[in-house]
Amino acid sequence: MKKIAYWLYQPYKLLFFLPVFAVSSLLFSFLAAGFSMIVNPKAGSFWGATWARVTGYMTPIFVNVSGRHHIDKKQSYVIVANHQSGYDIFVLYGWLGIDFKWIMKKELRQAPGIGYASHKVGHIFLDRSSPRAAMESIEEAKKKLKNGTSVVIFPEGTRSGSNQMKQFKKGAFKVAFELGLPILPITLIDTYKVYKKGLNLLPGSVQMVIHQPIDTSAYLEQENELLKLTHSTIQSALV
Repeated sequence: MKKIAYWLYQPYKLLFFLPVFAVSSLLFSFLAAGFSMIVNPKAGSFWGATWARVTGYMTPIFVNVSGRHHIDKKQSYVIVANHQSGYDIFVLYGWLGIDFKWIMKKELRQAPGIGYASHKVGHIFLDRSSPRAAMESIEEAKKKLKNGTSVVIFPEGTRSGSNQMKQFKKGAFKVAFELGLPILPITLIDTYKVYKKGLNLLPGSVQMVIHQPIDTSAYLEQENELLKLTHSTIQSALV
């Protein structure tokens, strides 16, 4: 049955989804950049979130979100999420419902359309060429992450491709300490079933679980404990 569904989906994917996705990505990049310059970066982010939702509806994916009551929209967070698939970006951007910035490799600044729009919206390009350059990126982030604007980091560092999480790297937690912000743990479930590498795409249902924020000020001398707590909190929704 799954094989039949897969082959029935391929003509739609190739003849409709991929061409429309390419055009919509350029269109929404233009709108995001334009509104960021004319109005403000939050207005630009609106179009980024709309692009993510449109992409999700076209796929289609069905997103169930729980735990929204844990979010204070006036509070900025370091959002820490597990990373299963490239579709994590669409789920978070389209369905989380708060303004946030991505931390991206500085090389993505040169990506046609999306790179320019990301710069204008205010996403953070991380320069890893030296510790000093990385620290300058963090200082730039401090200016942007206030009044309810947050940042998203995937501490696994790479996609797991399953509902089994990898070990966390410490970068996200160092950023949280540097910025003096609470961590908002988020669990993404089954996005790997929607999209794998290449053009391996299928419709499906995914979940996003928003957990209670973690006050990082209580872990200033206990970075490893904070890492373990965040990992176990996100893992708890995958069991």
